[in-house]
Amino acid sequence: MVVDDAPSSTRRLSRATIVRYSIGSIATGGFGTLPGLVLVYYLTDTLGVAALVAGLVVGLAKVWDVIIDPIIGTASDADLHATGSRRRFLVTGGLAIPILFVATFAVPGGLGPDAAAVWVLIAFVATATAFSVFQVPYIALPAEIAHGYDDRTRLLTWRVVVLTFAILLFGAGGPVLRGLGGDARSGYLVMAVVAGAVLAAGMLASAGVAPRGPKQLAATRPRTVDGYRRSFAVLRRSRPFRALLAVFAVQALATGMMLAGAQYVATWVLDSEDAVTFLFVALIAPALLFAPAWGAVARRVGKERGFALASIVFAVAALSLLALAWAPGPWVYLPVAIAGAAYAGMQSLPMAMLPDVIADDAMASGPGWAGAFGGVWTAGETTGMALGSTALTLVLALSGYVESVAGERVVQSPEAVFGIVVSFSIVPAVLIGLSLLALSRYRLRRGSLASEGTL
Repeated sequence: MVVDDAPSSTRRLSRATIVRYSIGSIATGGFGTLPGLVLVYYLTDTLGVAALVAGLVVGLAKVWDVIIDPIIGTASDADLHATGSRRRFLVTGGLAIPILFVATFAVPGGLGPDAAAVWVLIAFVATATAFSVFQVPYIALPAEIAHGYDDRTRLLTWRVVVLTFAILLFGAGGPVLRGLGGDARSGYLVMAVVAGAVLAAGMLASAGVAPRGPKQLAATRPRTVDGYRRSFAVLRRSRPFRALLAVFAVQALATGMMLAGAQYVATWVLDSEDAVTFLFVALIAPALLFAPAWGAVARRVGKERGFALASIVFAVAALSLLALAWAPGPWVYLPVAIAGAAYAGMQSLPMAMLPDVIADDAMASGPGWAGAFGGVWTAGETTGMALGSTALTLVLALSGYVESVAGERVVQSPEAVFGIVVSFSIVPAVLIGLSLLALSRYRLRRGSLASEGTL
């Protein structure tokens, strides 16, 4: 833990703190990956839900996130003032997530497509709420346990190592678990039970890293009803936060679209549902190796420049995947691996920049706003990921994709297959390019934080 009575210039995170905090990213990576990978496909190809309706289900759940995350952020700040810690929120989310996650994939067999869509919507909204109760204060913690520009990079670099491992674990392991069931429905249920237990374990294991401090006067305690006002306040007064959030949200849209499309690429372009496992191994194995390397790049050239470089490499790799439309084959794993190496930087560096933004704001406006920042950040990220799934379903619908129920065999038109490839290549590459315009407006550098006295 941070030695609280040490001067700020000598504070340094212990390895135990880094490990315990990073374990929480098992849940972050798992919940960010598995529903994005299989939920739309579960709706369209197991429950027989139309593609646009499936996209609407996922989109509405994430709209709810946008509504609730700022409130959770302010409530977390208020609980910090009242109890001296954010642990209560972290534990509550960890206890609720496994039950609700299983419910999402436990649609009764007798329900028709419309009723099944409603079931999934209600269950997934509840699951997303439980996840946000954990995730929003979890995002706020680095600003409270790490002090200094490089210490934050160190903490968030190892968090992303665990995050990428979790993406591999859930992205590759989820479909394998799904195949253990006797049929599609029972397979998804087996997957949900195991995944829900792992999500909960990661959340609860990391909850103890939240520092404990003295309770503060009620007069200084943020009110939960002020959640939106506080959210708008941090957006209005922090230009670096606006720029960084815009970049991360647009990139979440791009990667969310690719994530949701991976199963479709495996099934209809590579002609093998099992290929999705190899796609994830190709993506995440390089990310595991390159996450520490991006930390070294950030120390040499700065986080924002390293972030830009990673984004450019990812965009070029994604664009090259357009060739799948004419020549599908094993070669696809090479550009996916390059994208994976870049993805590690696209995750670790903005996450390390967020505590810098919070620290910069604290110098001007005072501490106690980390939860508000975390709420807005989580809302932006989840919105981007949700819109990625929704954008995919829009492309599928426009290109004539045919949905099906479990056990039914259908044939997709060449136009539908081309739509899948476009959603996996051109569209994400263009979005990443647009995100770099927002990144050019980020002006917070190492020297800007020198007055923290922690560099």
